[in-house]
Amino acid sequence: MTGSETGTPALVKDVMTHRVLALRTGAAFKDIVEAMRAWRVSALPVLDDAGRVVGVVSEADLLRKEEYRDADTRRSREERHVAEARKAAAATAADLMTAPAVTVGPGTGLGQAARVMARSGVKRLPVVAPDGTLEGIVSRSDLLTVFLRDDEDIAGDVRREAVEPLLAAQAPDVRVEVRDGVVTLAGRVPDTALVPLAARLARGVPGVVDVHSALAGPPRRPNLDPDLPDTDRAATP
Repeated sequence: MTGSETGTPALVKDVMTHRVLALRTGAAFKDIVEAMRAWRVSALPVLDDAGRVVGVVSEADLLRKEEYRDADTRRSREERHVAEARKAAAATAADLMTAPAVTVGPGTGLGQAARVMARSGVKRLPVVAPDGTLEGIVSRSDLLTVFLRDDEDIAGDVRREAVEPLLAAQAPDVRVEVRDGVVTLAGRVPDTALVPLAARLARGVPGVVDVHSALAGPPRRPNLDPDLPDTDRAATP
């Protein structure tokens, strides 16, 4: 089952905001500033006439104008990045925006979306359909909602998605405890090679903060007759 089917937020579509303010390429500088202030956002997607996302205008893009206000334009073009100087002179979204936009699809996993945000250094991502049209937007705070899941729900998913598929008949012998999102696995497994795999699968469950493993392999059989010779080393005639 997917996260949507179980009620567990696992994909961008489970947490994204559907009602999104977007700009057209011809939006004026002052109107963009007023829109950001009214909606209390730091960036807005820019759409073409077909509703496809073609870029994003951020506060940083707008602040280029103030940054370059007292600078000599020709010298700035020589000493600084040409694109930044161009944005400083821009008056519409088409010239202000950063393009192409960094986007994700609604079926993107939350972990992958978080990695895209981190690599791109952005706080929100437009969510687009396969044809590039805007479907919503996902922010850092949206991605963090997965960590608000109840410990009991997380424990159930860890057992279903990590313990039972991996250990099968031995699954009832493993205890799964969750406190504040931190999972503890305890008990015995038939093979110690399964211990790191169980922890990795548990860590992949949405909402898990960390995994502590107290799993151990099967108990060793004691040697009741340590002084007797090994039967495989029978005395030679």
